[in-house]
Amino acid sequence: MTLASTGSLLADARAEKRAVAAFNVITLEHAEGIVAGAERAGRPVILQISENAVKFHDGCVLPIALAAHAMAEAANVPVSLHLDHVEHDGLLHQATDAGFSSVMFDASHSSYAENVELTRRAADWAHANGLLIESELGQVGGKDGVHLGAHEPGARTDPDEAAAYVASTGVDALAVAVGSSHAMTKRTAGLDFALIEQLRDAVLVPLVLHGSSGVPDDALAKGVRAGIVKVNIGTALNMAYTGAVRSFLADDAKAVDPRKYLESARSALTDTVAQLITVIS
Repeated sequence: MTLASTGSLLADARAEKRAVAAFNVITLEHAEGIVAGAERAGRPVILQISENAVKFHDGCVLPIALAAHAMAEAANVPVSLHLDHVEHDGLLHQATDAGFSSVMFDASHSSYAENVELTRRAADWAHANGLLIESELGQVGGKDGVHLGAHEPGARTDPDEAAAYVASTGVDALAVAVGSSHAMTKRTAGLDFALIEQLRDAVLVPLVLHGSSGVPDDALAKGVRAGIVKVNIGTALNMAYTGAVRSFLADDAKAVDPRKYLESARSALTDTVAQLITVIS
């Protein structure tokens, strides 16, 4: 199947009042497991590679991006490539050559005025180069650096400010702070569904939920019904992946062939992907 664009996947999901899942890719096994899970669920999916994942690969985005691109082209469901949480122009400007159709530019750690200015410049460049651009307003938290907690005053996205921000920056999708937090290993996050509905009505672009691994299934489904269109998931995959490796090596302490335990990791990741896609679709 031909590589899809993130814009088309978001437009279809929004029209059908569902969401599309965007899963973080760190290794080739992540990409393989994500695509296999999406094929099992029979739904489109977004493979996203973060700036932190690029740093893990010695700052080289092209090898892992090309591997994800090949997986997307061979998939039996629509798959798009997204470059996530980019903070530096150098990486942003590699997006088109690496085959991405969308990028999330993250200036959420900055003041509102600086966030607007940096994001507007990034959006101008992205649009000139045919890319959909997502950004973040509010503080989802849980990522590198110091952030407000998900429930602290000032952390959540204000609907009026969101409308002004989208108009000022020209972004195509908006990640909003509505109660979730990055890197949660327990599914205890509580979403503010009323706020999601207010944001949906205030802005004209699709809403994105970051930190979705910490949100229970029923809340994820309700968040989609309230207006979330793109659901980002990373930690849940890594927990499945790492848990399977730990279990395999605990059962066979003499194992040395990585294909054996990585196969179990990929399989566990596939199961997680298929289950989560079903929840939000």
